[in-house]
Amino acid sequence: MKLELAGGGSVELADSAFAAQFNGPLVHQVVTAYLAGGRGGTKAQKNRSQVRGGGAKPWRQKGTGRARAGTIRSPLRVGGGRAFPARPRSFAHKVNRKMYRGAVRCVLSELIREERLVILDEFAVSEPKTRELVARLDELELYDTLIVVESIDRNLYLASRNLPYVDVQEARTVDPVSLIAHDSVVMTVAAARMIESRLA
Repeated sequence: MKLELAGGGSVELADSAFAAQFNGPLVHQVVTAYLAGGRGGTKAQKNRSQVRGGGAKPWRQKGTGRARAGTIRSPLRVGGGRAFPARPRSFAHKVNRKMYRGAVRCVLSELIREERLVILDEFAVSEPKTRELVARLDELELYDTLIVVESIDRNLYLASRNLPYVDVQEARTVDPVSLIAHDSVVMTVAAARMIESRLA
């Protein structure tokens, strides 16, 4: 497929990577798995055997008129252990490589159909100045933007890190969650070629 460049001209990209049919359930599954994989899963609580103290029986078994008790660290008591304590766990979902790449194809193709993907010959700033990057985005009439480049240079990284609505990623690390999290995506031709070679 042929796409128009923002600065003039056009670029030819593979239909298999940038003109795929949208598959909502696949994108949802991959995005959910990606977000779940980022969860720490480090929550932990103590059961009755792990809580300090409670070794002695608080009172004798019979004759007191009170309910029998074997430890003051029972889950029924304040300061006792949890009956079903949380344990460290992994929230990761298994997603095949073919499914992941298919979801990225769907997202990129949908961005093109919604006219949210802007392709440029190159995208760089001469100095690590935030105002220069803001001025460049204003020229393109963009605000909430993901910038995808072949490789991040120092000036672009420093200019963008103070903007909460702008994110910069390399083409080799771009993920479907970042692609759909922004209103628009700016991509260089070199980055598009790199993504095309990965998805073709």
